[in-house]
Amino acid sequence: MTDTVTRPVGIDFLVSFCDAFNRHDLDALMAHMTEDCIFDASAGREQQGTRYVGRDAVRTGFAEVFANFPDSRWEEGRHWVSGDRGVSEWVFRGTRLDGTRVEVNGCDLFTFRDGKIAVKDSFRKQRS
Repeated sequence: MTDTVTRPVGIDFLVSFCDAFNRHDLDALMAHMTEDCIFDASAGREQQGTRYVGRDAVRTGFAEVFANFPDSRWEEGRHWVSGDRGVSEWVFRGTRLDGTRVEVNGCDLFTFRDGKIAVKDSFRKQRS
């Protein structure tokens, strides 16, 4: 039998991840993700939102957010971790390319594996 070493994730890890989003730092973001990571965006044609699978696709998904909201910020963060699951609540603030300002509450549900994020599932309120 092989022993598996599981590295726990703490709140400081989620704060660091949020900080990387606010810097628009793709390299730092991807350093938090597993090789086979999944990002389910908060919007898209699929029921779960647009799904990005694997490091290259997830990186592309994150870059698309920054491209669509060049001044995007995730503020007022609150984070929880319990075992291999975690939650980050935040207020998203940003401006679309057409000049429309967006400010909404949202959260990410995380699944962790070996000290990194395996799944990032995003949800946000949609203003109309």
